[in-house]
Amino acid sequence: MRFVEIDIFGVYVAPIVPIMFVSWIATIGLRNLASHAGLLRRVWHPALFVLAIYILTLSAAVLLVAHGGFDVRF
Repeated sequence: MRFVEIDIFGVYVAPIVPIMFVSWIATIGLRNLASHAGLLRRVWHPALFVLAIYILTLSAAVLLVAHGGFDVRF
């Protein structure tokens, strides 16, 4: 798939923007899950841990979109 601009209500945005939004929503869910499981109390720096989870989910989402796993066109 080629990454091209996406038209959202007449505004062209980079294709990474919706992918970043989906990754952030997934990170919020994973952060809540880790908090309820008590994992955030056991890590050295919880904010860096959440950032690392966000980077992992973002890179996984970009790889899925790039290899045709999902279609980002609206």
